[in-house]
Amino acid sequence: MYRVGLTGGIASGKSEVALEFSRLGAHVVDHDVLARQAVSVGSRGLERIKETFGSEVLTANGELNRPALGQIVFSNPAALDALNAIVHPEVKRLALEADLTLSETTKFVIHDIPLLVETTQSPDFDAVVVVEAPIEQRIERMVKYRGMTAQDAQARISAQASDAQRREIATHIIRNDSTIEALQAQVQAIYEAMELADSTNVVPED
Repeated sequence: MYRVGLTGGIASGKSEVALEFSRLGAHVVDHDVLARQAVSVGSRGLERIKETFGSEVLTANGELNRPALGQIVFSNPAALDALNAIVHPEVKRLALEADLTLSETTKFVIHDIPLLVETTQSPDFDAVVVVEAPIEQRIERMVKYRGMTAQDAQARISAQASDAQRREIATHIIRNDSTIEALQAQVQAIYEAMELADSTNVVPED
């Protein structure tokens, strides 16, 4: 199994790239989905969050109260570090479980990880694909499609790793500054390169 980390800044077009990889036959593991599973009702992650931050971060139904937790952690770097120390290992554990499940049936697994740089996971993968787009286009997309102000969009971009930091870990870079057809062509080329790289790692039988 060939494992690929996929990342990119907010509104770079990473989700469309993941969808295209899926169309080509890869299995995509969405780490945003895993992060929600990691703090779902009955999970060890949610229990540890309750122990760390108190029952006030839970709703009446026992679910995570994200706004309440956000008020605590986003104004307190130490609290945010404590939260990440709970959630990130749980997400990695769930990702490993997904890999084990897929290992016998799937050739390419794409791990869609928004914070790949920030969580220093790039050495875990056979390749890393980074999606880029000009900051001006990303801000425009967030304003148009997500209802954000330009100032909020810029703040979200600034809170993430920089393009330069993502390039440092990239095996392949996709530029999403043109048409959807151009984006798909880049994904197709990378998929073919992955197939070639995977085939060269096969040990011939005696």
